Amino acid sequence: MFFDTADLHTDEIFLKLTETLPAVPEKRWVPVYCFKICRAVSGEEVGECNFRVGNTEKLFFGGNIGYTVDEPFRGNHYAAKACLLLFKLAKKHGMRHLHITCTPDNIASNKTCRAVGGVLECTIDLPTDNDMYLEGERQKRIYRIDL
Repeated sequence: MFFDTADLHTDEIFLKLTETLPAVPEKRWVPVYCFKICRAVSGEEVGECNFRVGNTEKLFFGGNIGYTVDEPFRGNHYAAKACLLLFKLAKKHGMRHLHITCTPDNIASNKTCRAVGGVLECTIDLPTDNDMYLEGERQKRIYRIDL
């Protein structure tokens, strides 16, 4: 079940829903909301984010939230601001905590995780059968956010 996302905005940004993807149990995929991160005043798109609903083993490695900010707009904390809005959506789904993950060498993403209240649980080697491992990643830092 997907919830209304019209309330995911601040005076500075809003999240524009672009797609919802249903769960695919046979692949162990959970429902996903996909958004554009937009400036409130102009509507200009500055990046993307998504929210993956639930707490599964796959999400422990991949995280509940993913984000990217387009190069010209980096340094404005748009990823952190988007995460804070996505926390509202997680609460609508009854979630009490979530995970955000990143590679150890992604300095900006590590800062974002800490800025939104993430507590580093661990740095973990990815299982060799994990999709991210197969794409060349080897480790993830796992941050927990209690809602």
